[in-house]
Amino acid sequence: MMPGFRAFETPELRFVSSFKTGELVAETGATLLSEGSNSSHLYTMLSGWAFRYKLLPDGRRQILNYILPGDLVGLQGSVMGEMEHSIEALSTLVLCVFQRDRLHELFRNHAGLAYDITWLAAREERMLDDHLLSLGRRTAVERAAYLFAFLHQRAASVGMVRDRSLLIPITQQHVADSLGLSIVHTNKTLRKLADRGLIRWLDRACEVIDVDGLMTLAAWEGLPEGRRPLI
Repeated sequence: MMPGFRAFETPELRFVSSFKTGELVAETGATLLSEGSNSSHLYTMLSGWAFRYKLLPDGRRQILNYILPGDLVGLQGSVMGEMEHSIEALSTLVLCVFQRDRLHELFRNHAGLAYDITWLAAREERMLDDHLLSLGRRTAVERAAYLFAFLHQRAASVGMVRDRSLLIPITQQHVADSLGLSIVHTNKTLRKLADRGLIRWLDRACEVIDVDGLMTLAAWEGLPEGRRPLI
């Protein structure tokens, strides 16, 4: 069991073990699911980084959220029939693969796991509320500070942070598509954070150096602590 996740009850563990059909490895840049597609599987991220996004007809991209270990992938397609967004791997990652057609069995026979899925969906909604607030009301520098503080806290909750430092496999284009900024504006914004000693920009990656400083700049209190479910 990864840190930060609640333990399974014995019947839950038995069902999840039978629900699982295998594991899938994806390389950086691979499209895991595409908007409008149908999939016979539901996934849980076991390791790595990915992101959810939507495209406008002219190809402009908005990154909606980032996917880290413990997150469900493809629930929307499982419930609504087809995906309303796409998912791409930010790094090499490993996914646990589940049979989508047994999701009804989970809800019918395992109330605790059903609640867990509802909790994960509600948590996603809460994160999207915070992202929308950031895009709508924070300045460019505050938006960037919030994004990196958010990713740091998400990673810390699943044991990916060492000595409070975190290397995020992200490019400036990913940041621009997350914050709704041009690449030029993004570059200037990231330099301001680096000049304050909050981040260090590397080749196709960003190192978070001072998460407390980022949170203060963004006026963000952080994510709630506590154990969370893992499907």
